[in-house]
Amino acid sequence: MTQWYYADASGQRQGPFSAEELASHVRHARLGAASLVWREGLQDWQPLRTVAAELDLQLDAIDAPAADVAVPAPDAPYTPPSADLASFQPVVAGHVVQAGLWKRFAASCIDSMVTTIISYALMIPLMLIGVGVMGAGGSDNPFATGAGIASMLAIYPILFLAPCIYFGWMQSSSLQASLGKLAVGIKVARTDGQRVSFWRGFLRSLAYLVFSMVTCGLGVLISGLMVAFTERKQALHDMLCDTLVVDKWAFTAFPERQRDELGVVTIVILVLAALMIVGSLAIYGLLGAMLMKDLT
Repeated sequence: MTQWYYADASGQRQGPFSAEELASHVRHARLGAASLVWREGLQDWQPLRTVAAELDLQLDAIDAPAADVAVPAPDAPYTPPSADLASFQPVVAGHVVQAGLWKRFAASCIDSMVTTIISYALMIPLMLIGVGVMGAGGSDNPFATGAGIASMLAIYPILFLAPCIYFGWMQSSSLQASLGKLAVGIKVARTDGQRVSFWRGFLRSLAYLVFSMVTCGLGVLISGLMVAFTERKQALHDMLCDTLVVDKWAFTAFPERQRDELGVVTIVILVLAALMIVGSLAIYGLLGAMLMKDLT
């Protein structure tokens, strides 16, 4: 898919955009016929009117530049973007729908399953290797015993590293979201709308895990309360890392597609989670009743 860029009012490049997204900017009067645009294959920035046919735009619809857009002069010293533009993204002002507690909870249910599967996929082979090495070396071989113990101790860093790498990688990608967040239609962004870097996403996840561990699990409840009651629905790890969790269409060329409602996927996950909690409580209650009956 062809990716387009344009020069904004201050002469800064914005993008990448699809042809449809660029056309949306025209319809919303953010670009005019003289606005400078570029795509791979063009030797230099071109006025929008020169590529209107390629973008299937009507010249009369874009003939007048937007009144609030200062179009850079055609001879402005502006170098076409290079390969590093993959790190740039549009930031469109306007109303931003923040992801609330229930959407984030639903996303975390899915992500917990994903990170658990990843962690066990890495830990089980290490456990088998550790047991195998100790068994093959015998109890009298200190080297085999040490290697086996080291293999098994490597399990503990995995519990932290696997989720942090997963979230850091997914949230710094063009999707800006983990699988759980993708499912419920939300994403992670900087407070200025830009995409987070891998290390910011990594540290954001690490801060949440450490906070939860230090507070013996109360950090999960505290984070939930902060999301529910803070102005921008930020948990502590969001505040520490300067991030927001927002609707997937926030900070894009289509902010009007944002939705405040929970959505079908979120509702289904919440219902399933509630059923699992009720079922677990019922099982524990039944086991407790059976134990009390045996004791009496």
